[in-house]
Amino acid sequence: MTRTPFILKNPSVLAMLAVLAVLTLAVTLTSHAYGTGALPTSTVKILGMTLCLALAAVAMDLVWGYLGILSLGQMAFFALGGYMIGQWLMYARTEAIVAPQLAQSPIPPTPQEVRDAVTNQIFGVVGSSDLPLVWSFAHSLWLQLLLVVAVPGLLALVFGWLAFRSRVNGVYLSILTQAMTLALALWLFQNDSGFRGNNGLSGLQNLPGLDHVDQATLSVWFLWASAAALALFYVLAAWLVGGKFGSVVRAIRDDETRVRFLGYPVEGFKLVVFTLAAMITAIAGALYYPQAGIINPAEMMPIASIYLAVWVAIGGRGRLYGAVIGAVVVSLLSSWFTGGRAPSIHLPGYVVNWVDWWQVLLGLSFVLVTLFAPKGIAGVFDLFGRKGDRA
Repeated sequence: MTRTPFILKNPSVLAMLAVLAVLTLAVTLTSHAYGTGALPTSTVKILGMTLCLALAAVAMDLVWGYLGILSLGQMAFFALGGYMIGQWLMYARTEAIVAPQLAQSPIPPTPQEVRDAVTNQIFGVVGSSDLPLVWSFAHSLWLQLLLVVAVPGLLALVFGWLAFRSRVNGVYLSILTQAMTLALALWLFQNDSGFRGNNGLSGLQNLPGLDHVDQATLSVWFLWASAAALALFYVLAAWLVGGKFGSVVRAIRDDETRVRFLGYPVEGFKLVVFTLAAMITAIAGALYYPQAGIINPAEMMPIASIYLAVWVAIGGRGRLYGAVIGAVVVSLLSSWFTGGRAPSIHLPGYVVNWVDWWQVLLGLSFVLVTLFAPKGIAGVFDLFGRKGDRA
């Protein structure tokens, strides 16, 4: 008896992969690097970053939509992923600038002198001349890539183990995740944190060793990488929630006490999903910030995680494609309204500038969706899909 492939059994997964492929091809063929040039490079970057946010929304939906934990700290993992890859980008780029300058001196510099010069260049802005311990592996791309998933994953593992072991649930767990995020952000704001304080890490769009490649080409490369990451982890998430593991996770969301009574290790299931979501979110951040070009502690303030929850709610909680739709629609609208491209509305005695009113509109949309359309935008697609296909 031939088994039907997983993707063919889940039309929503196949549809998502098809849409991603068509979008990627269309952007590539209209880009300055590989196509007609009709699409500006800035728009290509926005689309690439939007795909990264969609990946973070998929991870958020795993935790909130399927497991039932409203985590208000997901963007902390997102930013940590950006910081980890940002360390290598800043160190390697600075070394590429400093090393040739030192090589012109009569006496060739030692590796330690190059290291000291790089340190002064990076941390002189915060009045430091020592390379912080947290930058010990910044010289190695592969080690920093490992840290992209290891650091957020370890933080989520420790935090989750402590919280779930104590059986903290509901709003109290949400407050704890928010407190964790705020504490981490406040620590990073300090100059002695080792991450340049409020200055953050900048110049991340300049990839070391690829100075000959223009930004138009790099933006398309990152779009490809972002689309591939979203496709890969979307399929992984759909596979997890579509089997027995997903059934147990949803049962924990609906009635944790009964699941525990049946003998399932509830804390173990929670810890796996929470940690996996943190690592997926960190990978999204590692792809996002080289396209954004800069990261600072403000990126992980609790309000960012609240925005992520709003996107998932508007798109449709408990449906992976809903999380993607919500993130894409809201983030693109946000770029349009806050970027000054939305025309102002002139009323008698008052001018409505959408830059000032966008957050009000977003909050109102969240309230209306919660009250009148709890399935979000994805609820519309449910009318045309088979019942139970929620991947």
